[in-house]
Amino acid sequence: MPNRTQGQVEAAVTEAITKFEREYLGRGPKEARTFIVENMVVVQLQGILSPAERQLSHENGGVELIKQMRTRLIESSSDDLRALIVEETGAEVVSLHTDISARTGERIFVFSLNRDLEADFS
Repeated sequence: MPNRTQGQVEAAVTEAITKFEREYLGRGPKEARTFIVENMVVVQLQGILSPAERQLSHENGGVELIKQMRTRLIESSSDDLRALIVEETGAEVVSLHTDISARTGERIFVFSLNRDLEADFS
């Protein structure tokens, strides 16, 4: 992370995750933001559902189906996501947590890191 500010690293993570969403899942978010908080990187994506998924979310059992499918896709690519964070932050990822709201179209990623990245910028 030579000579980059916290804001620059957050922007780079946002760009990398958005690119991943586009290339791997076929569409990117309408909005994306990243926050470095102590030893965590929190990524908030909004507007990630396709029109078909939005329609399915109103069907009986649709929300659960969308959550299962999206969770499985992320689990299958978790190594790639971890590598993106390592590349942009220089810190190792200890764990990855994610959830999606099939009602609002928002996804949250939380990457726990092996060190307090926020302190590196102080």
